[in-house]
Amino acid sequence: MGPVAHGGHCVARHEGQVVFVRHALPGERVLARVTAGRAGDRFLRADAERVLSASRDRVAAPCPYAGPGRCGGCDWQHADPAAQRRLKAAVVAEQLRRLAGIEWPVEVIAVPGSPDGLGWRTRVQYAVDADGTVGLHRHRSHEIEPIEGCLIAHPLVEALGIERQPWPGVSAIKVVAAVGSGECVVETIEVGSTPERADEYLTETAAGRTWRVTGTGFWQVHAAAADTLAGCVLQLLAPRPGEWALDLYSGVGLFAGVLAERLGPTGRVVAIEGDRGAVEDGRHNLAELPGVRLLRGRVDRTLPRTGWHRADLVVLDPPRSGAGRAVVDRISLYRPRAIAYVACDPAALARDLGYFAGHGYRLTDLRAYDLFPMTHHVECVALLTPTEP
Repeated sequence: MGPVAHGGHCVARHEGQVVFVRHALPGERVLARVTAGRAGDRFLRADAERVLSASRDRVAAPCPYAGPGRCGGCDWQHADPAAQRRLKAAVVAEQLRRLAGIEWPVEVIAVPGSPDGLGWRTRVQYAVDADGTVGLHRHRSHEIEPIEGCLIAHPLVEALGIERQPWPGVSAIKVVAAVGSGECVVETIEVGSTPERADEYLTETAAGRTWRVTGTGFWQVHAAAADTLAGCVLQLLAPRPGEWALDLYSGVGLFAGVLAERLGPTGRVVAIEGDRGAVEDGRHNLAELPGVRLLRGRVDRTLPRTGWHRADLVVLDPPRSGAGRAVVDRISLYRPRAIAYVACDPAALARDLGYFAGHGYRLTDLRAYDLFPMTHHVECVALLTPTEP
């Protein structure tokens, strides 16, 4: 078995064809079954169904639903947690090298609140089959794996017992727990209905403040993520009183709030978010900070309407697809002294770092956090600064 690949696979070759193999580890010999693709395709997908020579990093999966053909929620249940972080670090480094031409030593940092990689997920969406049985989707499939419990779900979520009761007439169930307040929201989606945003809200706690998040609106999934990322952004940007900052893809205002407190009464923050509910929550959360202005709209279309011609600091936390060239081009026009890019996809991050390099910005620091243990996902915070003052 070859090296790890982005997406929770290892790379193998069979008769000259690339094969992405799940449930394997680098250096192993396995017997794999092809699950997607055929001869002549650019690549194949496969599951390692039998391990012939095991890696020293292999462990018995703690979850009884993990394994070939089973639940698709986790990618690395068969790897020691420390080995999982090394695998993720290798993926981030490879994406930076291949897509941005950046050689950078990467270490993925464990965060509190996920002992042995379990019990961290505060937001879970369950699938429900035609009989009303609760489960999770299998990998790259609409098929449902029935479960009686999820080991990576936070104890507040598991205490509700969602998986251990029937849900007739329901197609999906969304559960959100706020660890600081102990509050939970359960949203059911009936068969054939269109999901609607719940009116209930949770009180989240992070960075010394409380935050309103309505229904299943956006908030970080790991219980320690918001504190971890807010602290990292502040440390990297080192905001100074009176500076002007942009918070792009601002969600309910986490970064805008902590920046405004550091920038003081003469500082200014413009936050931009596309989701209506998140904007409403953000305006509630930031109401007592007069230096913050929150705009609703697509970032690429709304940035030119801020009326700003400069910005000292920028923080952006785009969706998995990344910011893209148009947003990078616009940010670079402001010539900020520091940019903090929060990314949940290393490939999109690397691509956008390449765009920033074309505008005279270089990677100065990179932090990577294991905010999604047992899965292939990793959260990065990159600091970019101008190559010339």
